Amino acid sequence: MWGSVENGQSAISVSGLFKAFGDVQALAGVDLEVAGGAVLGLLGPNGAGKTTFVRILTTLLKPDAGTARVAGLDVVEHAGEVRERIGLAGQYAAVDENLTGLENLTMVGRLYGSSRRVAKARGRELISRFDLADAADRPVKTYSGGMRRKLDLAAALVAKPPVLFLDEPTTGLDPRGRLGMWDVIEGLVAEGTTVLLTTQYLDEADRLADTIAVIDHGRLIAQGTSDELKDRVGGERLEVKLDEGADREAAVRALAAMADGAPAAVDGLVTFNVRERRGAIVEAVKRLSEAGVGVDDLAVRRPTLDDVFLSLTGHAAEEGDEEAA
Repeated sequence: MWGSVENGQSAISVSGLFKAFGDVQALAGVDLEVAGGAVLGLLGPNGAGKTTFVRILTTLLKPDAGTARVAGLDVVEHAGEVRERIGLAGQYAAVDENLTGLENLTMVGRLYGSSRRVAKARGRELISRFDLADAADRPVKTYSGGMRRKLDLAAALVAKPPVLFLDEPTTGLDPRGRLGMWDVIEGLVAEGTTVLLTTQYLDEADRLADTIAVIDHGRLIAQGTSDELKDRVGGERLEVKLDEGADREAAVRALAAMADGAPAAVDGLVTFNVRERRGAIVEAVKRLSEAGVGVDDLAVRRPTLDDVFLSLTGHAAEEGDEEAA
């Protein structure tokens, strides 16, 4: 059992990380730092290199080049000690379906060297924390997908690791399950756990991550806070649907002063990045009314993950080849 990495100290440090599978370059020189007690959201489409990156940091793969340190330890030279200091929960629950939930957690505790009494007590504590008490003595094969995902995360926390890796932990969960998982992760971070979270969901990274890194085709192409990344792809956009027959050019002229760049008009829709989000809809309505332009609808739209990738890479999030490799 290990305590947390001190806040401000580097919990994860990566330099020049390369990994290839045959002709597929999964990682192409990644550099990254994660401070203790922070949450890093690693965003990218399937095949971008996220899972390969996590597998190297958790000692499941060796890099072809570069170095990686977790909790101050080199992941290749001190792989055994690294494994004692980390937790890993992936996209698929790594639990024994024939054992009960409590038996699974007790088994993990025993593998970490705890006595049966201590391991079972820790298992019951986690079962309660993840709201699985009613199913503690049921075989895992009777669990729903969300329950299995909770149990998998609980298993990753048995040894109270200071660094936790979550590889797309909410993929496939319903909205309620996702929100529940987010609450659990936020609770862990409040206790000092460092988290590296891979995800395809911008809203997930937006809520949980202190810093977001964007990876594509094995390269780290952008890093910053959620707001900083959104600013890079244009920030907030105002979409104005004009009344049928309304003067598009008059609408563009009326709205130009509000726009960060020239407004675009296609058919009856005028869109532009707003310089100032606060009060944008009211201001747009006022300007269009003064110009005598009729409006059917207005909406402010925040960037999506596809917006981020389209801006940074020229393509939207898409399936890749990494998993097959």
